[in-house]
Amino acid sequence: RTVHLVRHPVTGAAFEVGVKEHFLMARLDGTRNLDDLAPAYADRFGRRLGEENWNRLLGLLGTRGLLAGAPDPVAPETAPKRPNSLWRGTRPMVADADATTARLHRALRPLLRPAVQYPLLAAVLALLAVLAVRAPALFGDAAELAGQPVVFLGIALFLWLSITLHELAHGVAAQHHGGHVAEIGLRWRFPAALLYCTVDNYLFLPGRRAKLVIAGAGAQLNMVLLLPFGVWWLLLPAGAPERPALAGLLLLGTVQALSNLVPLPPLDGYRMLGHALGTAHLAPETRAYLRVRRGGRDSPALAAYPARARRIYTAYAIGAPLLLLLAAAGTAVFVLALLG
Repeated sequence: RTVHLVRHPVTGAAFEVGVKEHFLMARLDGTRNLDDLAPAYADRFGRRLGEENWNRLLGLLGTRGLLAGAPDPVAPETAPKRPNSLWRGTRPMVADADATTARLHRALRPLLRPAVQYPLLAAVLALLAVLAVRAPALFGDAAELAGQPVVFLGIALFLWLSITLHELAHGVAAQHHGGHVAEIGLRWRFPAALLYCTVDNYLFLPGRRAKLVIAGAGAQLNMVLLLPFGVWWLLLPAGAPERPALAGLLLLGTVQALSNLVPLPPLDGYRMLGHALGTAHLAPETRAYLRVRRGGRDSPALAAYPARARRIYTAYAIGAPLLLLLAAAGTAVFVLALLG
């Protein structure tokens, strides 16, 4: 089904409504009544809006606090957070995440212009192409890190820092497109600890491009950070002592950045695919579609799915396992290449 996201302008409470509800809500501007809306509704949906349906809609809007003069809805009680421990937990790192990212955005605004970002994207694509062509040399140099644990530790530290900057990039991109950054903090699952950035309203930003840019900003930054090291590695002569460290950084950094674009939950690529297709909850809705499909091809529930939805869910049901198999095969090849 087609759904529209609605967000309360004061409390931020969000929910989904169907096409018919949205059709009426978009026209409830205080100048129209039921007599005005009924003909337009009948023209659009082929039936008149009954009094019972009208009352149900007004009741829904009233309980959500979306009618003029209605009190704001009471925020729903949230489940108590699991107490932090050595093994797992989250902790906010800044008092005002939106103000922090706003300051970063003001400082970086000149770099966010298309005249800068498009050449950087072209440079990233060129680097990926060169690394693919020079893959044997890249793997050969990186394999030498097996005997250099200190260098490997330095690469791991740099990659951890790039993950931190990855999350901040989401926040800065959200600021650039009018989003609101709700929280910046640290999330740990022993032994890993990573920064996270929560943008609470980016689904409500106008346009599809803004959502795609915000979701992909982290991976773009990760690859941009590798550009100078890629140029350095390409310019070094064969046998230079710096080549193994640079090759290891390029190899692991590229894997880290590109793996985030895989369209599987909870990765950024999964969110980008959902935005590109205009779908909500793609993975769980695919599972629901497969359950309906197993009930029989002649079932009314299956016939209710639009043709486009059936194509999308079928393609994702086939593509997601293939991606997992490719990821497993790629990991195996990666490890064997390093060991070999």
